[in-house]
Amino acid sequence: PGLVEAIRQGAVATVNALGSGLMETRALLAFLPKISRALRGEELLLPSVATWWCGQATERAHVLANIDRMVIGPALSTRLAFEDDDSTKLGSALSAGERAELVARIERDGGDFVGQEAVTLSTTPVYVGGWLEPRPASLRVYLARTPEGWTVMPGGFARIGLSLDPTAIAMQRGGQAADVWVVSDKPVERETLLPQEGDSFSRTRPGSLPSRAAENLTWLGRYIERSEDTVRILRAYHVRLAETSDPDMPLLADIRDYLEPFGIDVETAIPSGLIGTLDSAVYSAGQIRDRFSPDGWLALKDLSKTIHQFATTVAPGDDATRAMTVILRKLAGFSGLLHENMYRFAGWRFLEIGRRLERGIQISRTLARLTSAKAPDGALDMMLEIGDSVMTHRRQYPVQAGRRTVIDLLALDPLNPRSILFQLERLKAEIGLLPSLGGEGQMSPAAKEILQLNTQIAIKEPSDMTAKALDDLAYEIGGLYNSLAKAYFG
Repeated sequence: PGLVEAIRQGAVATVNALGSGLMETRALLAFLPKISRALRGEELLLPSVATWWCGQATERAHVLANIDRMVIGPALSTRLAFEDDDSTKLGSALSAGERAELVARIERDGGDFVGQEAVTLSTTPVYVGGWLEPRPASLRVYLARTPEGWTVMPGGFARIGLSLDPTAIAMQRGGQAADVWVVSDKPVERETLLPQEGDSFSRTRPGSLPSRAAENLTWLGRYIERSEDTVRILRAYHVRLAETSDPDMPLLADIRDYLEPFGIDVETAIPSGLIGTLDSAVYSAGQIRDRFSPDGWLALKDLSKTIHQFATTVAPGDDATRAMTVILRKLAGFSGLLHENMYRFAGWRFLEIGRRLERGIQISRTLARLTSAKAPDGALDMMLEIGDSVMTHRRQYPVQAGRRTVIDLLALDPLNPRSILFQLERLKAEIGLLPSLGGEGQMSPAAKEILQLNTQIAIKEPSDMTAKALDDLAYEIGGLYNSLAKAYFG
């Protein structure tokens, strides 16, 4: 007992390594009946194939006299005759020249050969080409040692020949495996390792999250949020393009110039840059499939399939507007599935951090562009549309959209899930719950940075949020990722 594990651990060396098949040596088969009688005082319970070792004169003469009814093979082989490739020959199948050569070798080196009875195998019906054919079959069974002795395992490995020839040697030409079913004459007791009613259980605490999984979850959140922001901007662009049919309109030209550095070509209804971002999200999700629900994965794959189909069929203008709405709806469906189904542990936390980082960056950049002093007419309305806050603005402010009200709602309102301050509040909460890398109660560098940044923005007034201040804020939010990566994604 324990020998197999000792061998596995390299703690012991064995001469007859497991699987060497010493007892299956063909030459030994000729002596097993006498060995059993001498050592155990009984006959073999399961006779071996009749075997004659040619190293003895009498046995050698018997083999040569009956070679047409023999299978001749290597004496020290441990393989079955039909598994021995071309090393084992059926005497009756040899040509005159081959037989003379084999007889000469046996007479010269008899100890290297054994002769065995040419076994005719049982056959089993096999469905071939619409017909049942009687193909030769062999069954290999397995034994296990138990406290009560050796027991034969139910079932086994069946091999079916490729020809109708029932001789065992014919199996050398190949074969196929077959399932083996053991039929009982009475109901079989059902055994299961599944817990039964009333069994005690314990809830396993979530284990540690590998750094690579944390990084992929963070980037999944960032790519999804980046895709959504791009789609919202593109939809606002194509709505206005459909209304004016003038791509050189100042507001549209400004959006075109804004998106170009990010690889988004607005002249293409479904830009390759948007497709690339979503493909990156699919790749990141594929690395951590076990971290969120199967429905979430299916929703993401469906989203990817949709956007790739749109790339070849959608035209700019009204068509692109409708396509962007479909994509937004599917993005929202994916995000909702993750939000409702993911277990609230470290994996969820990194995904949420990725989303909030990216949304804070994108809102800051777009606000800086569309609320600047140089922004064209209509930029503020477009900003509210991109920030999905048109109706909220109407309820909150009894005046027409102005720069201060738009910045107040989309930058400084802590209750607006699209505002920058809301993202910073969420980042502060989630980063604060990440595993501490220092002593007990010690804040990580990322936690200190987000606390400082959140406090700075919380006390700002709309007049303080200039275009430069917003651009700087986007850069600072992006810097939070570097602190997180240094601490957790090493």
